[in-house]
Amino acid sequence: MLWTVLLALLVLLLLQTQLSVCLRDLRTRGSSLSLYSPSSSSSSPSSYNATQQRLPGAIIIGVRKGGTRALLEMLNLHPDVEVAKAEVHYFNVDEHYRRSLSWYRAQMPFTLPGQLTLEKTPGYFAAPQVPVRMWDMNPAVRLLLIVRDPAERLVSDYTQVLHNRLTQHKPYQTLEELLLCKGHINPGYKALQRSLYHQHLARWLEVFPREQIHVVDGDALIRDPFPELRKAERFLDLPPKINPSNFYFNTTKGFYCLLSAGHDKCLDESKGRPHAPLSAQALKKLCQYFRKPNKLFFEMVGRSFSWC
Repeated sequence: MLWTVLLALLVLLLLQTQLSVCLRDLRTRGSSLSLYSPSSSSSSPSSYNATQQRLPGAIIIGVRKGGTRALLEMLNLHPDVEVAKAEVHYFNVDEHYRRSLSWYRAQMPFTLPGQLTLEKTPGYFAAPQVPVRMWDMNPAVRLLLIVRDPAERLVSDYTQVLHNRLTQHKPYQTLEELLLCKGHINPGYKALQRSLYHQHLARWLEVFPREQIHVVDGDALIRDPFPELRKAERFLDLPPKINPSNFYFNTTKGFYCLLSAGHDKCLDESKGRPHAPLSAQALKKLCQYFRKPNKLFFEMVGRSFSWC
């Protein structure tokens, strides 16, 4: 009986020893495999194709109430373009700018290698500090500037502010009270200053070469989007993927909506909002005031527009 127990203990001891050797061998082999695993190699195809947040290769810099949202949504139809969903205001808000490029990159969408990251903040165009800051980020960044009739832009600008004040039950002044002072155009009115395109563009051209700034005709984009988008595709070095079939005219809203993969999308209700009233006399004075600034802007960009 004693010999039987001793024999059984000896067999158990041998089995335990063999099991320990096997487990040690398995751990060694597993460690070796992990060192050469494709998932851990930085040069592997899966790592190369992984999405990540990248700084924008192109930025829509303005103008405010010029059609920047429409341009962003239309360019987002392109399969090689991913857009930031919200205005970031990184370069024109000091509090944001102090957070560094890491914070800015974190506001961008995830993209694949070869895709273009696109951001739009219309407040960039008229902010004096922005061109140099943007150049410091990337001297090769491509800039899109969408403009429209400066008088119409001014009225649209006021209309948005008026809507916000009415919604918040705040007092407001009429457009003519802000625009005119003793019967003359008030040069201190901020919405007027934002429509002096030549002054703002001059600051950008002190930093960026003219060929790095593409001017989009906002009025033409609303009338017929496709030709303006084809020009933008060429400027951004994108293969031509946006087609006329991506747009249809919505008779109820009065402007073009987008169509992609069987899904349609129209801009929100704030787009196409009826403008605040402005008398014919005041509009005439406004157009006369813009005549010289418009001419200077036309000379700077090498083209003219059918503005008042």
